[in-house]
Amino acid sequence: MGAGRSLGDRAARRGRGWLWDMLTFERMITGPVIHLVYWSGLGVIAIGAFGVVGASLGIAIRERSLETALGAVAALVAGLLIAVAGAIVWRAFCEFYVVIFRIGDDLSALRHAAESEQLAQPLPGSRRGA
Repeated sequence: MGAGRSLGDRAARRGRGWLWDMLTFERMITGPVIHLVYWSGLGVIAIGAFGVVGASLGIAIRERSLETALGAVAALVAGLLIAVAGAIVWRAFCEFYVVIFRIGDDLSALRHAAESEQLAQPLPGSRRGA
């Protein structure tokens, strides 16, 4: 609920329910949904990181040569660095969408403030106190 909305608007919105919000786009649900998407993406990245660790250890254990063990260690380090970079990029991607929707919320609040200011102004040519 934005800061620019009146108590009457809030009460009216509460009475309509979540189905009305879903059908009219009065309230954006992307904010809460993006949190689920973010944590799901981090879970996929973590599974990938565990896969890199498992594959590197499996190769190092299966092949008993020094060159293969060094290659497995290099693959392990590179895979974990890629997983960390992927987590950072995923975070930035999700933050981008949160910022876009917050801009929309701010514009909506500005529109409501401008509309209420316009309604509060007297009509041109009318006198105050008359």
